[in-house]
Amino acid sequence: MKGNPLVSDFIWVDTNRKLASAKKEILASRMIGIDTEYDSFHYFREKLCLIQIKSERKIYLLDPLNFLNLSFLGDSFSNPDIPKIVHAGDNDIRLLKRDFGFEFKNVFDTQRAAAALGYRQLSLASVVQGALGIELKKNKRIQRSQWDVRPLSDEQKEYAAQDIEHLFELYEALRKELEKRGLEEKARQAFVEIAAVRWSEKTLDPYGYLRIAACQDLKKNQKERLKALYQWRFQKAKSTNTAVFMVLSDQDLIEISRFKIQSLYSLKKNYRIAEGKINRFGAEIVEVLNSADDSRALQAGEGQLLV
Repeated sequence: MKGNPLVSDFIWVDTNRKLASAKKEILASRMIGIDTEYDSFHYFREKLCLIQIKSERKIYLLDPLNFLNLSFLGDSFSNPDIPKIVHAGDNDIRLLKRDFGFEFKNVFDTQRAAAALGYRQLSLASVVQGALGIELKKNKRIQRSQWDVRPLSDEQKEYAAQDIEHLFELYEALRKELEKRGLEEKARQAFVEIAAVRWSEKTLDPYGYLRIAACQDLKKNQKERLKALYQWRFQKAKSTNTAVFMVLSDQDLIEISRFKIQSLYSLKKNYRIAEGKINRFGAEIVEVLNSADDSRALQAGEGQLLV
């Protein structure tokens, strides 16, 4: 089995001078490989942090956080005569459409092609190994690193370049196998679906709070508090573009919902919430809890004891 040497022939593009050279080469390429790195862990809306483009000669790592004009990519992406090779490209295409308004034609997704061919393991490493006999060693630690922090490490850049290094070879191998087995149309339909995907905003599941662990152990009025906090958390995460768990964790919601809290002092005294969260959200949390209790009291009648 062939090994997996480091990718050395890639160019980090974070200036207009570098971009001018990359643009010329990318637009001249008769096929291109595409991948992205994005942060979907820390943000409510996924943050696009890196765009990897493979031309016939080079691999380019384009920095979308450095205010580069990347609109020229749309010429290649929408050109039906230029194959765009991706692997599991759904989210990549969604984010590129969302952030730049790009459209895509003639997409070949190597994951979908492998699925049509009956591959059981569909990760990039598994498909590359199965189709090309090349072993990719994908570092999960790098995959989960903070791609929006600059400068990127050499390890991050190598990881990103490796994601598209073998896409052309993979495209040729899988395309020939699809033709040989008469599966081109099955795969083509999947590729059309990939090219047509659209990004959509997360929406609130009104019953999501009921699926939080320990919710069923709460009393009815406590569940009302939990529901109010759950809805507030979603809207706060959305308005601040912060992951919901970074506003309050599910465990925080459960613990805070158990008792009546009427003041910021009481919240600080009785709950082990990070000081930063208290400073940012404490007053709003108390307001949400009091509103939930007031609403519950009106429904049940004045004088009912709230636990």
